[in-house]
Amino acid sequence: MSLFGLKFGKKKLKEEERQLQANNRDFNLQFEYANNSIKTSKYNFFTFLPLNLFEQFQRIANAYFLFLLILQLIPQISSLAWFTTVVPLVLVLAVSGVKDAIDDFNRHKSDKHVNNRPVQVLINGMLKEQKWMNVQVGDIIKLENNNFVTADLLLLSSSEPHGLTYIETAELDGETNLKVKQALTVTAELGEDLQKLTEFNGEIRCEAPNNKLDKFTGTLTLRGEKYALDNEKMLLRGCTIRNTEWCFGLVIYAGPDTKLMQNSGKTTFKRTSIDRLMNVLVLVIFAFLALMCLILAIGNGIWEHDKGYYFQVYLPWAEGVNSASYSGFLMFWSYVIILNTVVPISLYVSVEIIRLGNSFYIDWDRKMYYPLNDTPAQARTTTLNEELGQIKYIFSDKTGTLTQNIMCFNKCSINGKSYGDVYDMSGQRIEINETTEKVDFSYNPLADPKFAFYDHSLIEAVRLNDVPTHRFFRLLSLCHTVMPEEKKEGNLVYQAQSPDEGALVTAARNFGFVFRARTPETITVVEMGETKVYKLLAILDFNNVRKRMSVIVQSPEGDLTLYCKGADTILYELLHPSCNSLKEETTEHLNEFAGEGLRTLVVAYKSLEQDYFQDWIRRHHEASTALEGREDKLSELYEEIEKDLMLLGATAIEDKLQDGVPQTIETLAKANIKIWVLTGDKQETAMNIGYSCNLLNDDMEEVFIIEGSTSDDVLNELRNARKKMKPDSFLDSDEINIQFEKSSKKQIIIPDEQANGVYGLVITGHSLAYALEGNLELELVRTACMCKVVICCRVTPLQKAQVVELVKKYKKAVTLAIGDGANDVSMIKTAHIGVGISGQEGMQAVLSSDFSFAQFRYLQRLLLVHGRWSYIRMCKFLKYFFYKNFAFTLVHFWYGFFSGFSAQTVYDEWFITLYNLVYTSLPVLGMSLFDQDVDDRWSMLFPQLYVPGQQNLYFNKVVFVKCMLQGIYSSLILFFIPYGAMYNTMRSDGKAIADYQSFALMVQTCLLIVVSVQIGLDTSYWTVVNQFFIWGSLSVYFAITFTVYSDGMYLIFTASFPFIGTARNTLSQPNVWLAIFLSIALCVLPVVGFRFLKAQLKPTPSDKVLLKIKEAKKRPPPPSPKRRLRRTSTRRSGYAFSHQHGFGALIMSGRNMRPKSPFATTGTFSPNSDKYKHKGL
Repeated sequence: MSLFGLKFGKKKLKEEERQLQANNRDFNLQFEYANNSIKTSKYNFFTFLPLNLFEQFQRIANAYFLFLLILQLIPQISSLAWFTTVVPLVLVLAVSGVKDAIDDFNRHKSDKHVNNRPVQVLINGMLKEQKWMNVQVGDIIKLENNNFVTADLLLLSSSEPHGLTYIETAELDGETNLKVKQALTVTAELGEDLQKLTEFNGEIRCEAPNNKLDKFTGTLTLRGEKYALDNEKMLLRGCTIRNTEWCFGLVIYAGPDTKLMQNSGKTTFKRTSIDRLMNVLVLVIFAFLALMCLILAIGNGIWEHDKGYYFQVYLPWAEGVNSASYSGFLMFWSYVIILNTVVPISLYVSVEIIRLGNSFYIDWDRKMYYPLNDTPAQARTTTLNEELGQIKYIFSDKTGTLTQNIMCFNKCSINGKSYGDVYDMSGQRIEINETTEKVDFSYNPLADPKFAFYDHSLIEAVRLNDVPTHRFFRLLSLCHTVMPEEKKEGNLVYQAQSPDEGALVTAARNFGFVFRARTPETITVVEMGETKVYKLLAILDFNNVRKRMSVIVQSPEGDLTLYCKGADTILYELLHPSCNSLKEETTEHLNEFAGEGLRTLVVAYKSLEQDYFQDWIRRHHEASTALEGREDKLSELYEEIEKDLMLLGATAIEDKLQDGVPQTIETLAKANIKIWVLTGDKQETAMNIGYSCNLLNDDMEEVFIIEGSTSDDVLNELRNARKKMKPDSFLDSDEINIQFEKSSKKQIIIPDEQANGVYGLVITGHSLAYALEGNLELELVRTACMCKVVICCRVTPLQKAQVVELVKKYKKAVTLAIGDGANDVSMIKTAHIGVGISGQEGMQAVLSSDFSFAQFRYLQRLLLVHGRWSYIRMCKFLKYFFYKNFAFTLVHFWYGFFSGFSAQTVYDEWFITLYNLVYTSLPVLGMSLFDQDVDDRWSMLFPQLYVPGQQNLYFNKVVFVKCMLQGIYSSLILFFIPYGAMYNTMRSDGKAIADYQSFALMVQTCLLIVVSVQIGLDTSYWTVVNQFFIWGSLSVYFAITFTVYSDGMYLIFTASFPFIGTARNTLSQPNVWLAIFLSIALCVLPVVGFRFLKAQLKPTPSDKVLLKIKEAKKRPPPPSPKRRLRRTSTRRSGYAFSHQHGFGALIMSGRNMRPKSPFATTGTFSPNSDKYKHKGL
């Protein structure tokens, strides 16, 4: 049983096959199938504390501080109180824990929202409303129009004829075009008869739960008969019911077993590369700490043996210490406690505060706020900010992320004339915007009010009864598989199986050729106000090989015509020779359309002779009923009749991109970020969007298409592509090939390889399945990563995650995945950074993401501004923090040689307590929260500034060693200059000043001023806050020093404040201030000199860009004109048509027809009638 989310009892066996009975919960419960509740959270009430602490103690530093705490509890070696470690450790763990708890609470909330959705379940012959989480395998549930599908269901019956149900699968594969599912005839007869549905006791045997979205096999046994089940009879969780009043389904898979959840991936604990590097550095520091403690312990052993042993009368050994070696052993641990400040716990508190602060900047950024749906940007995870400044690969979904999921009829070419552009009085083409005058379709009562077109010359051609224009729109109103719905007269709704078809039929409708109704044998069109009924004689259906569809119709006048639309590359081969001149003109227009990234189709027609058609239809009937070679015979007949076509023109549909997508992609490419598009869409559609949003362009050397159907084919295609891009990569002398030979078992990291030009790669989901296999994955990574752009089409959600995982595995690069649907969740969870777009496809992606916003274009600001600033700030913080703590701590090390290695601290204990907490915490936080090398505008104008983050140049092991050496050098200066200045020194009044307390005060004053000057040198962007923090910290230091070293504090707390009068006696001496000035100069001047010479003699690319920006600031550039990104295209087909094979046969059979619409043959209008004349154009 399940108790508080924990499972007890025997371990469940792996499911091999699923067996269930409809309406029999008792039978199904014996198999312990999962119920329909889902869980995306990581913790529950009982597991939060142990799991969260386990995750936090994976940080080596946290484990180290726990170890220190244990040491401090041992009185023999403890030189500091236990609470100095407990309080900050508990604080760090609590802050991180609370943050993780809030994140997980939000996940629990979203799970609860989904699990508590209502659904109607058939129980004891009645429909009862139940929560989603209470639905079980074997239940029969009722869904209604626009409902989300509750679980993976076997469709039993529906309101549509023949048990058809229309669904939208946007959440699964990103496609918004309708798909049709059909119930078995034997179950379709059940209808909505609750008695019959209750008595239904079919037994299902099917495959075990899996993540294959396009495959399902099983059998239904009912009354002794067996029926085959396949994917066409399944409604999957994540789909939405459309244009279907109701349907009943039998739950096959529930909750975590559904294909959607099987594809969703696991929630992983994400840590940044800087976190991982800090773990390594902390280990290095531990080793360095151990070495220092060992040296000092050995020194103590030798000193105690040679001197301390004979000195016990004055300085007795501690109780229990009876030998010099034992004293040395204890001193080792005492020094571990004293020198632990090389890794102070305040480092981790500060890191969390900096990340939190930079996360708020993202939340508050008005330039990432989308007012149309009131959506601000949101940093949902606050621990990954600096990694936003190191992204090398972006994996993006297409539908809803790059595109708006809206198809618009944008332009067309009719009889050699292009329509769609708008010109001014001088004949110059003008940009279309909100103020451009739209064509007025109000004269047409059946027009779609949402349709917009701007070229008035086209409506004029229609109204002047131009024959080619009428024929063009007549073709668009007849040649399709759209289903009309007219519940109220004149209120037409089209159920388009493809969004492209919907756009074309809507265009014809607005221009006066209204597709009104259809039956299996007829199509009713209202042509310019006159209702005409065409006989539908044949549909020559679309498929991926033909890339075209045709209809053969007979007009009311008895004329037989074949209308055809399809890809230009295909249709041009089928045209009559007389069309050659028109073909050239249309090709020019097609090039222009394709250059703008529009989806194009060519349309043509052919008049048929009655005798020839009768013979052809007879042969067609024979072929369609043939038992062998049916497809080939039909294909031959289609080829025969679809020749000598007369060209009419071409259509151009815009798959509307989100605002600013091409510009964003262009900017990110300049920042050396590679973009991969992973989409469930078909190849042509994906490539078309690739061109329209500037991912692919005709300046590329080549775009490789990987579409092999076997493992060997895919391997050859990948290798051929690599051979073209970099022939040297096949030589034995190639660096990576040598690495492969050496490291057969070790994990290989593939360095970046440069191709001999700019290339793109397109790979289909089927080929990708082979390429992701063990022996091909290296080949895929090498080839794909050489390309500037990679597009993977027809990929499943799991494949998306596998592609991301592959790049993470073989490339030393930070990855980001961005999407808006449930099909992107696994990819978002797998990448180092997951970004969700709160779009039209629900909130699944946002709920699983680390960052979210409403528009793709905000990604450039997230990375180039917030990401880069966060990375630079974090790197500066770490460099400074390690430097100041090495400088602070190593003075103890040098002091050990002058204090008998006795583990005595060089500083006053109050200074040690307050150094990281008060004196140096605020200036470094000020820099880490407000610093910026350039402002946001320049960050966006010069994306090249982003590159150092990708290469991790600002903080790495080499930079750390430099900080360490600078810290060691500063500690030497800070110890020996005051030591030399104090040695045998007299005050001006002749009194001695060379005492321990004066020396300690001088050292700590030098140290604090030096680190304050250093942070001033590191700060690029001065604000009032920075000034206040730096000067304020120094003022607070002197105020506290004079206070705690005063007579009054000594008199009140004699034991706690022994440094009576030291401040006023020491800091009043000029020679002390001269020594302090000398220490500061010796610490700071080498740093200033090194930085100056490096910038002059060996500037980094970033230095060069910053110099350009300085020059540009002196003479501000004129504002860049807003331009529309257009592509000049060589001959390339802009064909893209998302259509499903088999719809034509479905229409001709009449299985998806409802009773005839009462409005189908009524309601005429004439654009030339008096009623509409005054509204004309």
